[in-house]
Amino acid sequence: MKWARSMLSGRMIRMAMVATSSLVLLSGCMVGPNFERPAASASKHYDVDAETQLADGGGAVGSQHADFDRKIDGDWWSSFRSAKLDQVMRKAIEGNLDLEAADATIAQADEGIAAAGGGLKPQVDFGAQAGRQRTDATGMPSTSNFYAVGPTVSFDFDIFGGTKRLVEERTALAELQRHRFDAAYLTVTGDVASQAIALASARAQMDAVQQLLADDRKNLELVRTAHQFGSATQVDIALATTQLAQDETLLPQLAQQRDTARHALSVLAGKGPADWVAPEFDLDDFVLPAHLPVSLPSELARERPDILEAEAQLHAASATIGVATADMYPHLQLSASLSQVGPGAGMGTLWGIAAGLTGPIFHGGTLKANRNASVDGYKASLAGYQQTVVKSLGQVADVLQAINHDSEEYAAQDRALNAAAASLRLNQEGYRAGETGVLQVLDAQRAYQRALIGQIRAKSAQYLDTVQLSVALGGNASEAFERTAADRGERLTSK
Repeated sequence: MKWARSMLSGRMIRMAMVATSSLVLLSGCMVGPNFERPAASASKHYDVDAETQLADGGGAVGSQHADFDRKIDGDWWSSFRSAKLDQVMRKAIEGNLDLEAADATIAQADEGIAAAGGGLKPQVDFGAQAGRQRTDATGMPSTSNFYAVGPTVSFDFDIFGGTKRLVEERTALAELQRHRFDAAYLTVTGDVASQAIALASARAQMDAVQQLLADDRKNLELVRTAHQFGSATQVDIALATTQLAQDETLLPQLAQQRDTARHALSVLAGKGPADWVAPEFDLDDFVLPAHLPVSLPSELARERPDILEAEAQLHAASATIGVATADMYPHLQLSASLSQVGPGAGMGTLWGIAAGLTGPIFHGGTLKANRNASVDGYKASLAGYQQTVVKSLGQVADVLQAINHDSEEYAAQDRALNAAAASLRLNQEGYRAGETGVLQVLDAQRAYQRALIGQIRAKSAQYLDTVQLSVALGGNASEAFERTAADRGERLTSK
């Protein structure tokens, strides 16, 4: 009996080996289209006018120069040369909850690949039965207990590649989740830089307004003193008081901008605003990059995570066509069982091997409709991919023009500030010498206020649009998941 069971077990092992060998031989038969990456964009330029101006650089104060056909290298925010920004960026990358959720989603997608891949291997199960039975084999009816216990093995040859296409689909979806992580990484790093600059801008404007308020108070005191000596009127005092009150209205909104940016940095780092506070940023903490790397339009689709995500979605849609097509063809399965039975009709070993071929004949049009739907889904994904590429080209073009206009705005604001400062100085000197009136000083003060805050805003816009350009170009984030995973491994090893 033991010899028989050993022989049968050996047969089952050989059967599994034969099934595996057959799988290898049949693996080349896969219905459905084989996915091909979409061709690179045929566009040669983002915006010819913007590119021409940025290639020249202009030579104006605060102007930037674009280096075309040069990719972003390393961490894109390092071009701002801010140690504080590096510190906050690292904390956000390590603690951001959106990235943590994306990381878990990738692990879930990887398990989906493993689950689908299990269908390409023999399936081994264990079964057991127990009960009572009535037999009449000898003419004498008898009732007895019985049991049957043993393994079963089954294998689907997947001769038309439906399971392999399912694995391909799951792999593409897992790749999609990796690109989605990269896109979230790019969004988080872009938001951190933008909020840090917004915080610095609000604080700079508040400092400027505080200085203006101090000048307003001095002017008001000066007017009141002049009124005592009869050289100023109540109207002059009212004007000076009004100017002070108007300038004081600027502080609350700037304070709100500062606090909002500060809270946003805490949230980006995965902390509540009361649990962690970002360092105070100043505009002097940043250096405006004079040279901007700008990759070619044909390379953009290989660098932006959202485009790569759309490509992975297209790949999954292509594989879905193969899955739906394979469902329209026969399935060949091989199964075997080995059971120890008894004791009702006597102890014994039962084994069986069976091959089964099943194929669809009539399903009311369901299978064909499923395939047609998958083809339509692929067309929708292709249009979505193409739209993502076109939108990305438009975003880069917008930012390139914005950077050009920022340079023009900053140069104009710088000239206005210098002129306003000179006018204010001359009017204040003339007032002390009795050559000009207080109204002229107040007008010069208002002009200086507008020019000073305008220059700060223009400078902030340059920083913000530089951030947006890096984000629009992909920010070298196409392999962010792999890099962050490596960093996590190094931190765990160091502990």
